[in-house]
Amino acid sequence: MSFTLVNELPSPAEILEQFPLPEKLAALKAERDEEIKKVITGESNKFLVIIGPCSADNEEAVCDYANRLAKVQEKTKERLLIVPRVYTNKPRTTGEGYMGMLHQPDPEKKPDMLQGILAIRHMHMKVFRETGMSTADEMLYPDNLQYLSDIMSYIAVGARSVENQYHRLVASGCDVPVGMKNPTSGDISVMLNSVVAAQLPHDFIFRGDEVSCPGNPLAHTILRGAVNKHGQCIPNYHYEDLHLLFELYSKRNLKNPACIVDTNHSNSNKKYAEQVRIAKEVLHSRRHSDDIRHLVKGLMIESYIEPGNHKIGEHCYGQSITDPCLGWDESEKLLYDIAEMAD
Repeated sequence: MSFTLVNELPSPAEILEQFPLPEKLAALKAERDEEIKKVITGESNKFLVIIGPCSADNEEAVCDYANRLAKVQEKTKERLLIVPRVYTNKPRTTGEGYMGMLHQPDPEKKPDMLQGILAIRHMHMKVFRETGMSTADEMLYPDNLQYLSDIMSYIAVGARSVENQYHRLVASGCDVPVGMKNPTSGDISVMLNSVVAAQLPHDFIFRGDEVSCPGNPLAHTILRGAVNKHGQCIPNYHYEDLHLLFELYSKRNLKNPACIVDTNHSNSNKKYAEQVRIAKEVLHSRRHSDDIRHLVKGLMIESYIEPGNHKIGEHCYGQSITDPCLGWDESEKLLYDIAEMAD
């Protein structure tokens, strides 16, 4: 095979031994995990908001943003449970472009995954240490999950990965909620099948070993919109979409039926400012249907300090270098509005 060895990477155990999570933060994570679990199971009426940049490309700006989130969390803690999106693995439709801090700790330099592993652990831990909020990231490479699994309280499986058997099997061994996005085609049955698989026990090969996983009862769905055969975005956050998902859930013997609505991607047609309207429409739908209110547990929002995005090398502090995001002013107001509407 035409592979060239670039670096022998340290195992997750070696990285965790070298950069351990302090006991105080480990205890806090256990508390956060329990809080988030209760939202997914319906034991808590708090509303989950997973919010942050499309890609966490700059530690200083990401920590600045997360500290702003922490202040809002304190003021809305009776109603909202905020989880910072610290996304360091970026799936690319064509394989081109910035693939996240894991690949490129410096977006303007060549890939260096050894330094990337160290950089993402340092950033996730710094966010947690400074804010008291454990984080969320995407499971792009299942083999890399354990580099961060002691810090993350929420994991997402993306639209391009959700049909992959390995992602589903690894999700079955996670101890925290794993959101399975609908595929880019929008096929709801594929998404629900992935939840079935993640909730079942499995035996499989993981990082060179045979492992057994008990199944993850906290696996659930994420609606992110779809793209049809003509390349047009088809949203799936409307009242009718949410009610249909409730009905399809009802036909399956799944634990803890739950849905998170992704307000960006194909739901907004990447028109990032539409996220405000979409979030409020979802909350309005929850008010009009007990079934939807019990199903929709939260929102996933792409947000950063500065609105929009820019190309790599243009150096706009706190602005996305991948998909455009809401700016902080709009995001802060939206979070307070969500807290008011999420009853």
